[in-house]
Amino acid sequence: MKRIFFLDDSGPPFGHMVLALGGYLGGFDGNFLWNRIGAEYSSNVPVWSLRLLPALAGALSVPMAYQIVLELHFSHCAAVGAALLMLIENALITQSRLMLLEAVLIFFNLLAVLSYLKFFNCQKQSPFSLSWWFWLTLTGVACSCAVGVKYMGVFTYMLMLVVAAVHAWHLIGDQTLSNVRVFCHLLARAVALLVIPAVLYLLFFYIHLTVLFRSGPHDQIMSSAFQASLEGGLARITQGQPLEVAFGSQVTLRSVFGKPVPCWLHSHQNTYPMIYENGRGSSHQQQVTCYPFKDVNNWWIVKDPRRHQLVVSSPPRPVRHGDMVQLVHGMTARSLNTHDVAAPMSPHSQEVSCYVDYNISMPAQNLWRLEIVNRRSDTEVWKTILSEVRFVHVNTSAVLKLSGAHLPDWGFRQLEIVGEKLSRGYHDSTVWNVEEHRYGTSQEQREREWELNSPVQVDASRNLSFMARFSELQWRMLVLRSDDSEHKYSSSPLEWVTLDTNIAYWLHPRTSAQIHLLGNIVIWVSGSLALAIYMLLFLWYLLRRRRNVHDLPQDAWLCWVLAGSLCAGGWAVNYLPFFLMEKTLFLYHYLPALTFQILLLPVVLQHISDHLCRSQLQRSVFSALVVAWYSSACHVSNTLRPLTYGDKSLSPEELKALRWKDSWDILIRKH
Repeated sequence: MKRIFFLDDSGPPFGHMVLALGGYLGGFDGNFLWNRIGAEYSSNVPVWSLRLLPALAGALSVPMAYQIVLELHFSHCAAVGAALLMLIENALITQSRLMLLEAVLIFFNLLAVLSYLKFFNCQKQSPFSLSWWFWLTLTGVACSCAVGVKYMGVFTYMLMLVVAAVHAWHLIGDQTLSNVRVFCHLLARAVALLVIPAVLYLLFFYIHLTVLFRSGPHDQIMSSAFQASLEGGLARITQGQPLEVAFGSQVTLRSVFGKPVPCWLHSHQNTYPMIYENGRGSSHQQQVTCYPFKDVNNWWIVKDPRRHQLVVSSPPRPVRHGDMVQLVHGMTARSLNTHDVAAPMSPHSQEVSCYVDYNISMPAQNLWRLEIVNRRSDTEVWKTILSEVRFVHVNTSAVLKLSGAHLPDWGFRQLEIVGEKLSRGYHDSTVWNVEEHRYGTSQEQREREWELNSPVQVDASRNLSFMARFSELQWRMLVLRSDDSEHKYSSSPLEWVTLDTNIAYWLHPRTSAQIHLLGNIVIWVSGSLALAIYMLLFLWYLLRRRRNVHDLPQDAWLCWVLAGSLCAGGWAVNYLPFFLMEKTLFLYHYLPALTFQILLLPVVLQHISDHLCRSQLQRSVFSALVVAWYSSACHVSNTLRPLTYGDKSLSPEELKALRWKDSWDILIRKH
């Protein structure tokens, strides 16, 4: 809302844009600090508008569940059952009533499944018709939107691609279709399910980066070039800097790696201690570190080893790939140096220092070869911000590297810089770029110190393309990790299935009214049971069909397989990957998988009634049991209403009674 650039690990920007659209429609100006969960909203926050689109997405998921079961060729009764379960599931209600993204993700997941089923059924009747194209295109759009809301959406997208690929494989084997027609079918699917989602995904980021053009607190995570493309912040500092680095240039060097924090090559008057805490000795030279703040001690002068001048000549002589340089610290006039002395925190690497002449048998080794990593030719000029460079030590072939280790108190807890022996390839920790740059004009040290403390601008311009910004932002989103420490309400995937966890979302500051993310235990347990029954029946039918025993007619078997592929497969792809994730997990991560389980439940119930109940009496008894089961699910949903809506004050005893596990424990103790 304030057009300020931000970055977090929740995923692509489309979900945030959906919430922002609601705020925009409500006239929200963005003036609220979202820094404390449970804080009361000020009068300028249009809560109703901000919650509108997630609530609408949650509401529309109910009729879509009905339509999906119908498109799978099951009865209206089963479709109504699926819609009812979506309607009364407390966890889905809670999640859709707040400013959260799971309801929007579930909506697009279901829309993708429904659209594909509509397309698949059109395929049998009228291929290449207007409705056929509409549903196929909408499938790709919905998949792209799901991925754009959260990266979890890629699981459903992959499922749809696999199902579409299997159907396309069968289409290729259809001898009634000509080669041209088969090619047209495959081309249409490739465009709708691959090209359109990719274009839409790029469009989300294009809008995101166009809207968020102002500098913000997350800038430092990004590269210097990205920061310079934002209004204010680094762009204000770097505007008009010289583009080409020349001998005599004054520069600050930023580590491209940016971990554990963004930092700049730095030195100061202090030296390494003679003896480290572990008894090893050092060179007692001037410390060189990586400092995570802008400071005058971050400035270095690029010196030509063949000349004594520390100023830029006229005309400037640009530094090119492969040139030998010396890096002279601007404030102390000492040269960057490394030698065969172990680094303080990384003893297998070389110590890096600024050379102090103690008049002993330790000569200066301060020649470095510049390598431009992202060069296009071997004569490329070193450019401000744009060039990513390495410094290779001439004497020892060591590469200037950020180790990431923190120095002890004698190093002011700054980050260690080492000389790493040259190896094949390169790592970002050995790559640097010039962030701030000026042409030095002062040869005398005192005048130079004054110059380094004074801003200067020279006309030049650097524009980062959209694809370059998209690629960097996408990579940062993928590798950015939030605090992985244990949270009070974090849980494991195994706890989700048994509903052995919940999340307290809100507590009234004066009464005991509260909102919890807590599922309907009847629906959750029944969903898991239905999944197990489906898998057992599927394997049983498969084995018997292998023995040429067909328990189901071919049409019923195909419907059974397709329903399992989408519903059981949807549960699996949205649940099992969490066992491989090394991040803090919460109950709401299970909700997309739960929706597919809910879709499967009435499908299994109808299958049992139609194909396993042999007599009319058995069907009647089973139907009565199903009605009783639905009644119990509705009763539990209504019982949990105070924790779903937060509209009723609860005593501690009432609250404990609403948690199914505590209620069960109390019942056992009574008996």
